Amino acid sequence: MRTSVLSLRIDHDLLERLRGRAAKRGMSVQDYVVRTLMRDDFDERFQAAVEETERFYGVT
Repeated sequence: MRTSVLSLRIDHDLLERLRGRAAKRGMSVQDYVVRTLMRDDFDERFQAAVEETERFYGVT
C-alpha cells in the first residue's frame, strides 16, 4: 500500500473534540481521522453503486 502525508491546520477546539472521540475508541487522532475519511468515502461509493444499479434496473 502506498501512502502519502497530508498536513492540515485545524482549530484547537476541533482538535480537542477529535482527541476525545479518538480516545473513546482507543485510537490516535490520526487513525480516527483516516478511518472517518475512509468510511465517508465508502458511503459515497456505495451510494453511487446503489443509484447506478437502480438506474440499470429502472427502479426509481
